[in-house]
Amino acid sequence: MILRDLMRLLGSARRDGRNLSPDEAYRAFELICSGGQSEIQVGAFLIALRWKGVTVDELTAFARAARAMATIPCQGMDNLVVLSPPHDGADHLPPLEAAAGMVAAGAGVRVLIVSDRCVPPKRGLTAASVLEALGLSMTWDPAQAEGWVQGAGFAVVSASGMLPGLMGLRRVRGEIGVRTPLATIEKLIAPPNAAIITGAQSGPVLGVAVEVLSNLGHSRAMAIQGAESGVIPHLTRRTRGIELSGSHQVPISIEPADFGLADSREPDLPMFGPPDEGYGAGDNPHLIQACGDITRSVLCGETGRARNATVLGAALILKAGGKAMTVADGISMACESIDSGAARGVLERLRGLT
Repeated sequence: MILRDLMRLLGSARRDGRNLSPDEAYRAFELICSGGQSEIQVGAFLIALRWKGVTVDELTAFARAARAMATIPCQGMDNLVVLSPPHDGADHLPPLEAAAGMVAAGAGVRVLIVSDRCVPPKRGLTAASVLEALGLSMTWDPAQAEGWVQGAGFAVVSASGMLPGLMGLRRVRGEIGVRTPLATIEKLIAPPNAAIITGAQSGPVLGVAVEVLSNLGHSRAMAIQGAESGVIPHLTRRTRGIELSGSHQVPISIEPADFGLADSREPDLPMFGPPDEGYGAGDNPHLIQACGDITRSVLCGETGRARNATVLGAALILKAGGKAMTVADGISMACESIDSGAARGVLERLRGLT
């Protein structure tokens, strides 16, 4: 069966199509990542799937296929939390998941961020941008990522490094210009034993995300509708999410005012004008440097909106990893990690390994 045959199953209208079976969905993702299908076929399939609406069973099968094809680090590693923010990044806010990950690592959990750089359609700022500005880098080598997590407690690994077939899809993603199920699947490439926190778009998608994570064997996970659909909670309003604990799904509602962290604005990025045609914030060296400066200031103890958002994000990481019982406990541990210099120590250990 080839991709064109699977696309026919989706139908040209809702009344004459159907959902893919798990086996069909698994095969479809293998074909998409194999490089043997034309870009037109891949693009048409992804749009048809987006139009139909992807099911929990389809997403689970896609993710299983992606994991089977990928080289995934840190499998079997204890005390590990994987962060999976959107790989196409942020346009208007600094990607504070790197700072939050280092703060949480300073408080005693191991953190692996699955990310990438300049992924279409948004080509936004990611954790990879932050490390670049700090004179470091994410790694494309899963073995190296595992070594960094063991040695420093923190690493950022490229999703395309784990699954090279994703790189071949970038032109298709850029031409389509909208998010497709690929944006969800790539966030699910993670060790099955790990606790995982994934960012989710607004709307009724949280339950689907958590069901997929449960189907994939995760006993601890969170899906968060954070700022710009990321894993860092809002400062200006409530952030919704769902936590998976064993077989139980528990709604999360994070009110920053409850912890004295609310603000009338989200963390700032300087403005440098609109991006050039075909480029995004992640291509702008001034914005990349600003992200590094913001992260450095948080790790050095500077107060303000960026610290507040980072502390909230780190608290969720610590809770997902079982280190903190509540978000309030996680906030206290995150503040101690920054103020004691432990978070900055994670950065220095990482610097010594790279």
